[in-house]
Amino acid sequence: MAPHTESDLLVAAQQFAALGSEQRLHVLRTLVRAGGEGLSLGELGERTGVTGSTLTHHTKILAQAGLVEQTKKGRSIICAAVAIDAVEHLSNFLLNECCADADQPNKDHGHG
Repeated sequence: MAPHTESDLLVAAQQFAALGSEQRLHVLRTLVRAGGEGLSLGELGERTGVTGSTLTHHTKILAQAGLVEQTKKGRSIICAAVAIDAVEHLSNFLLNECCADADQPNKDHGHG
C-alpha cells in the first residue's frame, strides 16, 4: 500500500474528530442502520434520544466531516449516512499499514 498523503491524514483526522463524541457516534450508527433512505431529524431524535439543537449541532459536524448528508424533503430535513465507504476507509487508514514496521509482520490478521 502507498503511504498516506498529508491530505489523507487531514481528512482522517477530521472524520475521527467528528466521531470523537459518544452522541455523534450513536447518531452515525443509527443512520447506518437506517440505510440509504436516511431518517428525518425527528425520527433520528426519537431513535437516539438526542433532540433539538443538540441533534442539529451533531449532524452538522458529521456533515462537515463528510459522514452524513442532509437534504430537505418538503418540510423535513432528512439525514443519511452517505459515508459507508468513508467509515470503511477510516478503518483501512489504520489497518492497511498494520505491522508494516515490525521485524516479522503478522500476515494472519486478515488486513494490512
